[in-house]
Amino acid sequence: MSVVEPFAGGLPALAVTTASRGEMGKRIGLRAVTTVLSAALSLVVVIGLWQLVVKGFHLNPFVARGPGDVWKYLTGPDSKANRKIVFDSARITVRDAAIGFGAGTAAAFIVAIVFTLKRGVEQAFLPIAMALRSVPLVAMTPLIALTFGRGIMAVTVIAGIVTFFPTLVNVSLALRSIPSTQIDLMRAYGASPRTTLLKVQVPSAMPALFASARIAAPLAVIGALLAEFLATGKGLGYLMLQAVSTFEADQMWSGLALVTVFSVVLYGIVSALEQVVLARFAPTR
Repeated sequence: MSVVEPFAGGLPALAVTTASRGEMGKRIGLRAVTTVLSAALSLVVVIGLWQLVVKGFHLNPFVARGPGDVWKYLTGPDSKANRKIVFDSARITVRDAAIGFGAGTAAAFIVAIVFTLKRGVEQAFLPIAMALRSVPLVAMTPLIALTFGRGIMAVTVIAGIVTFFPTLVNVSLALRSIPSTQIDLMRAYGASPRTTLLKVQVPSAMPALFASARIAAPLAVIGALLAEFLATGKGLGYLMLQAVSTFEADQMWSGLALVTVFSVVLYGIVSALEQVVLARFAPTR
């Protein structure tokens, strides 16, 4: 009996754990498929609206291009050189946007934690941060380029700025919106403020973090384009600027189409990662 009883009591618990993990895996998989389908549907809607505007408003064909024109430019018989020019620039823009997005989000999350632990630091620096945020980024870009050069560092700063501020505000608010009963319970058990932050506040702030990241992901692409317009002279931003000045309408619209695709894909990647993380930290959401 002493050998059988542990198994009799242990099997149900193991079965429940395995079942719950399997259920969580199915839920994550279903959410991932839903995210992919939503991203695909978004692209279809954008393409449809694009075609509708071009044809419905009878835009000048010398300037305006539709989805079919872009497809022909990138996949036609003589499109190898076109693809090389556009895709080489697109790789630079994707790299710039991804680095800026990652750096801005990580910096905002760290600063939000510091603000939560040290209220004096927040009171001293948050007004300065909000004042800097009110300055148009176009006006700051030349100064950033002079300070950090015209390389990847300047792009990271510019793309990171548009990511940093919305994430900082939302995460800081979420870290302080924890129910007081949870904070009191942690204090009753003798938890330090740092332990309370890591065990309660940070997991509870994950939905706000990813909501901010979904908003900031397309903004990071815009920030990278702005840096390429005004600072680096590389990537899709500079390519489209050149296309406008030389009346290369097909090239310009192809770059714009890829920027849209990248924004939707980056949004979808963040949404898929959100489903995985929230299934762990906030399964009820």
